[in-house]
Amino acid sequence: MLACDLHIHTRASRDGESSVEAIIRSAEAAGLDAIAITDHDTTEGVAAARAVSTRLVIIPGIEVSTRQGHLLVLGVEKVFPRGMDVIETIRMAKNEGALVILPHPYHMWRHGVARKFRTALWEVDAIETFNSRYIVGSANMKAAKMARRLGKPAVGGSDAHNARFVGFGRTLVDAEPDTASILAAIRNGKTIAGGRMTPLRTYTRQSLSNTWKKIARRVHPR
Repeated sequence: MLACDLHIHTRASRDGESSVEAIIRSAEAAGLDAIAITDHDTTEGVAAARAVSTRLVIIPGIEVSTRQGHLLVLGVEKVFPRGMDVIETIRMAKNEGALVILPHPYHMWRHGVARKFRTALWEVDAIETFNSRYIVGSANMKAAKMARRLGKPAVGGSDAHNARFVGFGRTLVDAEPDTASILAAIRNGKTIAGGRMTPLRTYTRQSLSNTWKKIARRVHPR
């Protein structure tokens, strides 16, 4: 079984705090075998990872901002347009051969798609049933319950925005150590999701910082 963190942000994301190399070194120290770099609406972090020597499998990915919320797309380096309908985005990603995951589907303040648009649960390849950036675990439990009900593979990710928390959420995958094998195993449900929560103080600080950044961008748009 490979230990994988399938949801990580670098400084290429507006709210990311750590360099690509710091993310990779933290993942190595955490005993991970593979990570997916999933910055918001950009693959710059994936491109930067190619210059870093590592034993890890680096899975290319992106977290797309759809009209209804966030969507993880793994296995391709295409940048998908922001603001499209989530179902349209899912189908576009699948046409590119990507694996599509619904992250934090029931999170109230982090663009969880399934709270208001449950149809997406049927369309994705897998559901993120453990996300480490929760104050309480009820939304994770609801996601796990829906994954079981729909027969969808369950995955976990740290959703780390700082290198210190890489590996706090993870997916054990019964696969060979390469991207194609890992993604195929996830599609076939050969996964176990789990982990531990990001410390509350850190989660709160990051959330407040992100809120102020959003306000600043509205007041002083680029």
